[in-house]
Amino acid sequence: MSEANPGALLREVARMYTRAQRVVADCCRTTNTQCHLLTELGRSGPLPLSELGTRVTLEKSWVSRAVDAMVERGLVTKEPNPSDARSWLVTLTAEGERTVIELNQTLDAHAQQLLGSLSDRDRTTVEKSLLLLLRALRDDQAAMCCLPPEAREPAKESKSCC
Repeated sequence: MSEANPGALLREVARMYTRAQRVVADCCRTTNTQCHLLTELGRSGPLPLSELGTRVTLEKSWVSRAVDAMVERGLVTKEPNPSDARSWLVTLTAEGERTVIELNQTLDAHAQQLLGSLSDRDRTTVEKSLLLLLRALRDDQAAMCCLPPEAREPAKESKSCC
């Protein structure tokens, strides 16, 4: 990989950080899929099962099995959706919320440790760069694809890409 190639560099950073997060997130005592779903529910609140799958870009069968396993562990509830009788609403339980808090604290501590290995000047530069990248991703149709309008930050009118 050439470090001068921004696309390759960004993909490598994303890959390595995701791998590190998976190792560090072991506190969650769940599968990677379940951690991903718990994190999304913690970020967004209760969601219909199908929308939860769309937000994390996983097939319905994967999401359904993971949610059923989390129901058995008492991390989420799955109830008929009062807004749409044809769908299920997935909600974090108190234990699920505690798990998400623990997961976020662990991942935040890891990020602080990682950024703490940089000089103050480099850390400031990285943090500013991450904010710029986040803004660019929020404006990118591919990054926001398939999310309902209320989930888009900032809310934008865009044609569906799915």
